[in-house]
Amino acid sequence: MKDLGEIKAQQDGQGFQFPGEFEITAMGNASADLKARVPQILEGIGLHVLHETVKHKHSREGNFLSVTVSFHCDTREQYDLAHSSLRADPDIRFTL
Repeated sequence: MKDLGEIKAQQDGQGFQFPGEFEITAMGNASADLKARVPQILEGIGLHVLHETVKHKHSREGNFLSVTVSFHCDTREQYDLAHSSLRADPDIRFTL
């Protein structure tokens, strides 16, 4: 599997373009108030969160919650930091 930093667009103008607005989804324990924590974590690393875009969905059994939010970032490093910071939270299982 390639590291995210190794993936390049096949043609110019494709792939992630920075600066820009991006969407991230974090899934984790439903009891962990992720609706509030996900935006807080992103803001804590200096990203501009678009709060009006926050949406959430419970798993079928109600044990897990996915939270999707859009944010603005200037560099690929900030984008990667968003994923790693969310994954570092003990109640977040994975990010997309």
